[in-house]
Amino acid sequence: MQNDKHISKSFDQDIGEAVRLFLYMGDRAANQVTNAIHALMDQDETLAQEVIDMDVDVNQMEVELDEHILLLVAKRQPTANDLRLVMSISKGVVDLERIGDEATKIAYMAKKAAGENGSSYGYAEVQHLSNQVRLMLHNALEAFSLSNADLALEVMRSDELVNEEYQTATRSLMTYIMEDARHVSKVINIMWILRALERVGDHAQNIAELVINYVSGQDVRHADYEMVEKAVQDANERLEERKISSTATQDVDSTDTNQAD
Repeated sequence: MQNDKHISKSFDQDIGEAVRLFLYMGDRAANQVTNAIHALMDQDETLAQEVIDMDVDVNQMEVELDEHILLLVAKRQPTANDLRLVMSISKGVVDLERIGDEATKIAYMAKKAAGENGSSYGYAEVQHLSNQVRLMLHNALEAFSLSNADLALEVMRSDELVNEEYQTATRSLMTYIMEDARHVSKVINIMWILRALERVGDHAQNIAELVINYVSGQDVRHADYEMVEKAVQDANERLEERKISSTATQDVDSTDTNQAD
């Protein structure tokens, strides 16, 4: 996460630690989703249980990060850009915890499916949607790490494709049930898994919105794409101005040093 340096080195360390913890928690939640899907596809009850057990760790990370942010705000009283970053982390933690919850739901269903050892109908739809959703989550965390508003906007656009894929897969499964009612229970479980994946995509979009809010200073929740694109453009212009200003400052410092020599 790119951020201006502060006079207090310990302040930078506190913010850096908050970012590190957030990204670590995001990585764990993303692994939960990946492993839950593998457990389903491979009918691996052991892996499914590992995903379920991992949720305890993710929940504990949420508690620890909340405590860290609370102490940071109380001790440092951040303002402006720093405050937006801290609030983005605080809000994003909720999305990461819920991503872990959705992965846990998938893991429970994977255990049930492995026990039934029935038809694998619908797995192709799950695999396809999970690939898109996992890419969304990866890009959202990458955008957060790099303060990349363009990548965050790409994540937001991807959510529409995920929603379309989810609707298409659901209609296909409903048609299958009407044609052959023998696998109703199994297909309904697959539909719940698809729903869980669609929700993971929604949480990834929320994280992307937080990135744009942090770098642009504009709240883009519930905004149309024209407003979001304008916010991203403004953010990129601000970043370019900061780079130019930083370069000019370095040039002045270098000139002063040479003159002193």
